[in-house]
Amino acid sequence: MALAIAITVVLSLSSCMAYAQSAGVPASTLALSTGFKFVEMSGEELFVNVCRGCHMSDGKGATGAGTYPSLAGNRNLEASGYPVHVVVNGQRGMPPFGAMMSDDQVAAVVNYLRTHFDNNYQDAVTAEDVKIVRR
Repeated sequence: MALAIAITVVLSLSSCMAYAQSAGVPASTLALSTGFKFVEMSGEELFVNVCRGCHMSDGKGATGAGTYPSLAGNRNLEASGYPVHVVVNGQRGMPPFGAMMSDDQVAAVVNYLRTHFDNNYQDAVTAEDVKIVRR
């Protein structure tokens, strides 16, 4: 049974890597974080390795086994405190990532979301803003 599980995991990871490579993802973004904390530091790296699996590469979300909201042109991202709160604490089906990301990482990924995918919110979130949400 353990061997069957191990084989399934290896096949799943290799299919994910093949998909990422076929999607034109640079090799430098294919490294997966090990342990409980994410190692990626830029908003783009965090989106690619953490968020894209549910919100899709175009940020338009998906519906299927669950509903993953679109981040593209999303007015909920206008007030910077809202996406910070959601990333740190989670919401509905989205898990909380606050314990897995530093304040700088949360700020980076939120700023990336707020300036990509047809979003143009230029007031940048800072690590200090994230610290306030964590209290």
